[in-house]
Amino acid sequence: MPRLALYTFGVLQSPLADPAPLTRELHDSGEAIYRKISRHPGYLAHAEAADGGQGTHFDLDWGAWGEFVVPTWYGKGQTVETIALAATLSLWTDLRPAFDAIYTGLHREALNRRYDWFERTGHPAYVFWWVSDGVTPTWQDGVCRLEHLHDHGSAPHAFTFHHSFAPDGTPTRIEGIGPKSDQVR
Repeated sequence: MPRLALYTFGVLQSPLADPAPLTRELHDSGEAIYRKISRHPGYLAHAEAADGGQGTHFDLDWGAWGEFVVPTWYGKGQTVETIALAATLSLWTDLRPAFDAIYTGLHREALNRRYDWFERTGHPAYVFWWVSDGVTPTWQDGVCRLEHLHDHGSAPHAFTFHHSFAPDGTPTRIEGIGPKSDQVR
């Protein structure tokens, strides 16, 4: 049975190492959000560093999730002092559970504050695609799909909630899914 991969990427207004209150607030809320989402029905897994997460995204061992990479348009740093990004890679059973987890509770509260923390880049902040059972998507897969979405719009290869596709590639519309905020601005 196919599974749904989700890659998210955002450019922070200031580096993660910045002690500014807004940056610290985002960083501190992340653990609680992950804990809540990981218990949501339909959630399967997310990329976690195999070595316990000591270092930057770029020098961690991500195991089966592959080497950490970023979209070509990311122009901020890659060192502990300069890295200014937030990225996730996760697996879901279907669109409905992913939508429910993302647009409710703590994650919804964080989404409401996203412009306090993230730059408006003109690029999509997330992308979905279907993977075969037993396949672990990689960071490179996510970056390629996000860039494809930006360059070509939603397609079975890379899509959003608003313009989604079933595993067989046919367009799908699930009642109540499709917030207008999916659109690239």
